[in-house]
Amino acid sequence: MSEARVVVRLPTSGRSAQVTAAVDRLVAWLARHWLAVFNVVVALFIGLPFAAPALLHLGEANNCSPCATIGRLIYLVYRPTCHQLPERSFFLFGPQAVYHADELEALGALPPGLSLFQREILRFAGAARIGYKVAVCQRDVAIYGSILLSGLIFGAARRRLLSAGGRLPKLPLWLYGLLLLPIAIDGGTQLIGWRESDWLLRLATGGLFGGATVWLAYPYVQEAMDDVGSDVSSQFVGAHPCGRPGGQAQGHAPTPDY
Repeated sequence: MSEARVVVRLPTSGRSAQVTAAVDRLVAWLARHWLAVFNVVVALFIGLPFAAPALLHLGEANNCSPCATIGRLIYLVYRPTCHQLPERSFFLFGPQAVYHADELEALGALPPGLSLFQREILRFAGAARIGYKVAVCQRDVAIYGSILLSGLIFGAARRRLLSAGGRLPKLPLWLYGLLLLPIAIDGGTQLIGWRESDWLLRLATGGLFGGATVWLAYPYVQEAMDDVGSDVSSQFVGAHPCGRPGGQAQGHAPTPDY
């Protein structure tokens, strides 16, 4: 059976051609710079939770109501992404970076005898005498921080490997599943009440999960973006009446900007 092919003819003149060319350039740019975009987005995502306690501290220390309002808005925005339990979060601008629930109760920061669900509903953000918590929990800090760090390492490794004509290594699914066991065991046993984890285990298991996820997914994303970039370049070349703009030879995809 012969394979059916669909030929899309792009407009070569007029307003439609300008719009098509602009979209092609945008898609080609994203295909070349997707990793930088990902890393910037992740950096912002993990940076804002640290800005929240800083803004609350500024609001209290300098009587800055807009600072406190923006800080509390950040907590609200991140609420759907994390339980934000104070005993599982890092604190800034206080005497300690971590607190147990009984310590917070002894300090009068939490009412005594609350269940885990009640502490989650309370949404305690902190106070001047004990500090203000980061807007995501310790494990999420490790996960997103590891995704950012691994993304930067992936970019350096990608440049070296592809410049040398090599291929990006892909994490096997069985190994990814194996690397997920620590976070599943630590988080699962804590969730059902068998035990309480600590901040070191949360950082270790979260960091392992974030790094493994990057090395599982990013090589496939790179391959997909390479294909997109080549397809867009070929369409743009075919639609341009004089070949590739800028005097480049027709039929050659642009060199990816690694």
